Amino acid sequence: MKTQDFKRLYVWEGPVRWFHWLNALSILVLTITGFMIADPPAIMSGQEASARYFFGTVRFIHFAAAYVFVGVMILRIYWAFAGNSYAHWKAFLPFSKEARKNIWHVLKHDILLLPEKKGEDSPINVGHNALAASAYVLMFLLALVMVFTGFGLFSDNAGWWLPKLFAWVPAFLGGDFMTRTLHHISMWLTWFIVFIHVYLVIFHDWSEGRGEVSAMVSGFKFLEKDGFKEEA
Repeated sequence: MKTQDFKRLYVWEGPVRWFHWLNALSILVLTITGFMIADPPAIMSGQEASARYFFGTVRFIHFAAAYVFVGVMILRIYWAFAGNSYAHWKAFLPFSKEARKNIWHVLKHDILLLPEKKGEDSPINVGHNALAASAYVLMFLLALVMVFTGFGLFSDNAGWWLPKLFAWVPAFLGGDFMTRTLHHISMWLTWFIVFIHVYLVIFHDWSEGRGEVSAMVSGFKFLEKDGFKEEA
């Protein structure tokens, strides 16, 4: 049986891994608490609402997660300049001919599961593939929409200056209803990208055995020594 000679390569630096998991946790918490804020559950209790303060606690958790979300965004932007080549901002701009070819390959063979033609080159992606990089740029733009609309909705009740900087957003968008609608649409689009991301990571780990899943814990991937050029 033919065997492959693998090289252990450090790809995802510690800050990138921390940003990834903090971002994932904050999105999950924001989604759960956001649904509760949009459609509050009816919880029967003999206590006065002011004594329980349940909904106030939910709102506190939601906005605490929002501050974590914003903090991770700011630090990730910094690391796009300070990190290695796999985390660098240039890795998220799929404008080259090779990148566009990579996007088409991932769409055809990884998502639509179309068979590869004989002799067709299967690209080796050490960091993000071009489709994933494009999706993360879209996620960043959606995150900006959620931050602006979320803090815009919070600005009326906020007690400090940061959310109040976004008080103009609801008026600009035509009111709270449209602001809230855009906030929810951005959330659903984000989860759509998340589901595809999780599927592709598991798919590549299963089909290629290069440690896609464990790499975001350890930072290391396993790659065939032949067939790829290590980046600086």
